[in-house]
Amino acid sequence: MRAYQLSAPGAAPAFQTLDLPPPGPGEVRLRVAACGLNFADLLMIEGRYQERPTPPFTLGMELSGTVTALGPGVSGLAPGDRVAAFTGQGGLAPEANVPATRCLPLPPAMDFDTAAAFQIAYGTSHLALDHKARLQPGETLFVTGAAGGVGLTAVEIGKRMGATVIASTRGADKLAIARAAGADHLIDSENPDLRGQLKMLGGVDVVYDSVGGPAFMEALRATRPEGRLLAIGFAGGEVPQVPANLLLVKNLSVMGLYWGGYLTFRPEVLTASLQTLAGWIAEGSLHPHIGARFPLDRVEEALETLRARRSTGKIVVTMG
Repeated sequence: MRAYQLSAPGAAPAFQTLDLPPPGPGEVRLRVAACGLNFADLLMIEGRYQERPTPPFTLGMELSGTVTALGPGVSGLAPGDRVAAFTGQGGLAPEANVPATRCLPLPPAMDFDTAAAFQIAYGTSHLALDHKARLQPGETLFVTGAAGGVGLTAVEIGKRMGATVIASTRGADKLAIARAAGADHLIDSENPDLRGQLKMLGGVDVVYDSVGGPAFMEALRATRPEGRLLAIGFAGGEVPQVPANLLLVKNLSVMGLYWGGYLTFRPEVLTASLQTLAGWIAEGSLHPHIGARFPLDRVEEALETLRARRSTGKIVVTMG
């Protein structure tokens, strides 16, 4: 099969032809239907991601597909089952061997593209807002990058949890998408007085920041006492340096969240979160937004679209 691989550190990824071995102990073979792209894929290509698999490896961190074969010792799954899986790698290929424990059976109404699009983005936002920040009904949530892959999910989930949501992103078109996802107030990220705008809206209780840079600092200064600030990522390229004196004076908490890290030390937290999210999607409470779809042979165009932030919501690569 043709798989999109990183062959060596620093090398440009490219298609390679390889034979996939039979699934090993505890693994299942999937016929891949779709793979969701993430900003972390770009960091992995550049060698800047938290986890660095040893090349060569197939890119693509989250996928959906159909079980076609079981490895030794696998129970609870059968050929023909439709599943989503977070694998960290292997999704940009027609087939993949994945740990059975990372497979989430899909509700009948969930299509493969949605299944490939929701795990990391929605999982990150749900874990951040529910497990870490303990967002409460009636609180005010501020989301940066609110039309992006994770930001848009934070708007939706924050609204589902009963918060008043302030969304910040660039331009009228992206702001309209955040509004459609449930945002109560909109702020163009080009506004030079973000702090003033937030204070005019009464301040915020929880900040969900996937951009970093000046927006984080402005939001910090507009956060109410006992506010919680979530550092999700630094898509803007600048890692903010937090002044500890402000944390002390206003009794603030700054929390980092690396979603994939929970696979190592508390996988049951991820499993419970994904099950909750799948239920919300099945009942129609959440509506994953797929901004662009590309076939596998156009994966480089898909990655460039992600890099240039030309899309909204999630980019999905389909296997056809």
